[in-house]
Amino acid sequence: MATVAGRIAVTSMALAISNALSDAFAADQAAPQDDVQQVVVTAQKRAQTMVDVPQSMSVVGGDTLDKHQATGFADYLKLVPSLQLVQSTPGEGRLVLRGLDTGGVASTVAVYLDETPFGSSSGLANGAILAGDFDTFDLARIEVLRGPQGALYGASSLGGLVKFVTNAPDLNGFALRARLGAATVDGGKVSYRSNLVVNTPLSDTVALRMSGSYQKEPGFIDSIGTAGSDIERNINGARNYGGRASLLYKPSTTFDLRLSAVAQNIATDAPGTVESDPDTLETLYGHPTQSQFIPHMRDIHYRVFNGTANWNLGAASLTSSTSYSTQKQFAREDVSFNLSELVEGVFGVPNELYLGQETELKKFTQELRLSSNAGKTFDWLAGLYYTDEKGAIAQRYHAVVPGSMTPATGLPLLADIRLRSNYREVAAFANTTIHLTPVYDLDVGGRYSHNKQDARQIGDGALAGGPADNRADSSEGVFTYAVALKRKFSERSAVYARAAKGFRPGGPNVLPPNPGPGTPATYDSDSVMSYEAGIKTQTVDGMWSLDLSAFHIKWKDIQLLAVVNGFGVNTNGAGATADGVEISAGFRPMRGLRLSANGAWNKARLDGATDPLVGGFKGDRLPFSPKYTAALLADYRWTIRDTTPAYAGVSVRRIAGQFASFDFDYRTANGRQREIPSYNVFDAHAGVELGTWTVELYGKNLGNSDGRTSTASLLANGGFVYPNGALGTGVIAPRTLGFTLTREY
Repeated sequence: MATVAGRIAVTSMALAISNALSDAFAADQAAPQDDVQQVVVTAQKRAQTMVDVPQSMSVVGGDTLDKHQATGFADYLKLVPSLQLVQSTPGEGRLVLRGLDTGGVASTVAVYLDETPFGSSSGLANGAILAGDFDTFDLARIEVLRGPQGALYGASSLGGLVKFVTNAPDLNGFALRARLGAATVDGGKVSYRSNLVVNTPLSDTVALRMSGSYQKEPGFIDSIGTAGSDIERNINGARNYGGRASLLYKPSTTFDLRLSAVAQNIATDAPGTVESDPDTLETLYGHPTQSQFIPHMRDIHYRVFNGTANWNLGAASLTSSTSYSTQKQFAREDVSFNLSELVEGVFGVPNELYLGQETELKKFTQELRLSSNAGKTFDWLAGLYYTDEKGAIAQRYHAVVPGSMTPATGLPLLADIRLRSNYREVAAFANTTIHLTPVYDLDVGGRYSHNKQDARQIGDGALAGGPADNRADSSEGVFTYAVALKRKFSERSAVYARAAKGFRPGGPNVLPPNPGPGTPATYDSDSVMSYEAGIKTQTVDGMWSLDLSAFHIKWKDIQLLAVVNGFGVNTNGAGATADGVEISAGFRPMRGLRLSANGAWNKARLDGATDPLVGGFKGDRLPFSPKYTAALLADYRWTIRDTTPAYAGVSVRRIAGQFASFDFDYRTANGRQREIPSYNVFDAHAGVELGTWTVELYGKNLGNSDGRTSTASLLANGGFVYPNGALGTGVIAPRTLGFTLTREY
């Protein structure tokens, strides 16, 4: 009944909007456009307008995130061209920009929360699949820089950068905003959410801002122990909750200090994967199912602490940022179908089996930089950076009595493996913008970084090949740079050309017992060289805007994950090439109405074959790199009877031409990669502002698309399969209808 009621409410709102549009259209059509202020961004470590940033980027404002009910990565992909998410479980996702993805362990996209770099820089702590998916409530904006950012951000930013910018405490007055919401999910139950933010000045120089969020998702996948037999419904429920606190001390116009703390937990039950046909990837058994014998779980904890101080020294400004963050993941993975029969065959003990894993990263960073204040001839920035990262991964196989969580008896230790690693990096970077003429700027930047790594892996157990104690270390220095030439036609229009280099650190491999011949003891850093050109333009009244870019990227010595004797090791591949075009455009034909479109065409493919353990062939498309994506959006804001503001919007996004993870067995048997069916996602929202109250209705994935967001490789390649040869694939959430109620003071 809740779903029907939601549909009636959405229909009623749509009729009201239609009537109001008819009343307001004639007056609004002739109304003059207001001047539109340019967006100021900080992704290049200084305040700039978007047109002054000589590279492709997108900015998604906090108000836009609220209107689209965008609470995580998956919700705002439609707003950023070239940004993809490979994900099967909330909080456990891989970000991809410009198609630079091969399934390795180290990240290709850097994630920042204000001044804090978040996540692992190395390939030894699962940084690629643990991108920080921070809650979007009370954000000022999200900034996305596309292309390598090695000149300013260094390690693991060769695809680009995603930066979350939170709202700072405000000294000007007290403010409070509270929000409640609920939604129905097709095939599931009801989800709930609540948010609260309070801003209060404590004195003329001190202000405090605190926010909290809680969201519960019901799940929509059913558990089947044997294909076709329902056991438990809605097993992939999730909870996302936490809070932020920030204290601002600003005793003068030349100095400020901001202290911030963030805590966020993402707890999920089963992953969002469904049993699919291994050839067509269509969902089996007529509805989303998963053969789960032992309950899965994931529990991820983010903790971020930062202190940032700014001094205006006159000709230059000094910034110091000190951060400490932790990231912990606790996981239980059902591997009964894969290994229980083997264990029973060897030891004669009936069992069900799960893999328990704990992953932890502790990261300390210090950055100190000095930047010029607006100069006539040139602007400059120079800085020093240090990070110390300690990673730990513990894995243990647990056998239990079938149908219970009682430990099975009569079995030896199956596997207990513990990996500890340390990554330390020091770096120096500099950037200058030379104003060659009143219209030409030359931007030059470089960064030298040196890292040292060490790792130790201790393991024992029948499935681990017996006791082992292995150590490894590595050391390397890398120089990355960026050069850009920009020609400004006005304060709102420019063309640019940019060349930039980015890299991911290499590192040590802690080898498995009895490794095969040629198993690498270390793996090298990989790097990209990117060339791009673009145009940015916007009319003063905001009626038209266009951001168009084209790029060519060469990726050398690609880092890949291979499985040797059941253990993952990092290797290097030959290389890859990515060519593409990105576009974002906006049009305001009348006051209150904004039409926008964005899209990307991309051809990212391997230059040579990988090791068969990885499964890539020359010419293969890089995994989850769509041939094209396109999104169309319409948003309208008007006033009902001149007293009540209202708004509505719709969007549709198409994802086409994707290929799944490399899979040697499938590629060899079929002569082609496994292709992911194209799909569309249609969303809508509407709201009305009643004084201090705002009521909003929304629908996500209204067409109930079952788009694929991840695939597992077959067991021979280290992946997991389900009964009857089914393949596990991640899927987007089905149709969701909901509302939110917001009160502001």
